[in-house]
Amino acid sequence: MKLIGLQKMTVLDFPGRVACIVFTFGCNFRCPFCHNASLVMGDGESDVSEDEFFAYLKKRQGILDGVVVTGGEPLLQKDIEDFLRKIKAFGYEIKLDTNGTFPEKLKSIVNEGLVDYVAMDIKNTPEHYAVTIGKDEFDIDCIRESVDFLINQDKVEYEFRTTVVAQFHSEEMMDEIGEFIKGAKNYYLQGFVDSGDLIGENMSALPKANMQKMADRIRPYVQNVNLRGVN
Repeated sequence: MKLIGLQKMTVLDFPGRVACIVFTFGCNFRCPFCHNASLVMGDGESDVSEDEFFAYLKKRQGILDGVVVTGGEPLLQKDIEDFLRKIKAFGYEIKLDTNGTFPEKLKSIVNEGLVDYVAMDIKNTPEHYAVTIGKDEFDIDCIRESVDFLINQDKVEYEFRTTVVAQFHSEEMMDEIGEFIKGAKNYYLQGFVDSGDLIGENMSALPKANMQKMADRIRPYVQNVNLRGVN
């Protein structure tokens, strides 16, 4: 596994659990508003080894409830399944963050019981996906397959989420996104924050009032719609 960092505790990133966050290196997207540019495009120099990570998990048994596996895109890692099995062997619940581009691997991991919660990014409407992820063109079918799988399975908790950026998202787009994830249980509109480590430039957040209008627009399609990280 190509690990890049470890956040030793969070009470915000894994709903209902006290967890740590482990970051994997690399991503197949180049979203201009990505707040982890060095993690996606850097030299891959790691702050934590796999041995150090598992030593930490062993030490925190009984204190932490779960582990958030994020990136980058964790499902890029060839040995991700073995990595998740090792975490499970310590008795932890696992939340997986993914962009949804590896539906077969996602299905396998969920069906084997290797994760307990999946958070999948919905970058934009199907029409605007490519530009939002920094590509000239993109076949949306893999995203659609992952969306359909999560909505129709009953093995794990899941959420869809969109980081809203003024340069890429509008209130009108919410109807198309709503149709794309129609019937989903949970959807979050996340406020954009400039970390100072972006892939692109001149990205900005939308005001809370606009975010609330977006949430109202998508509510007819999704069971639970909420804002996250919006002041």
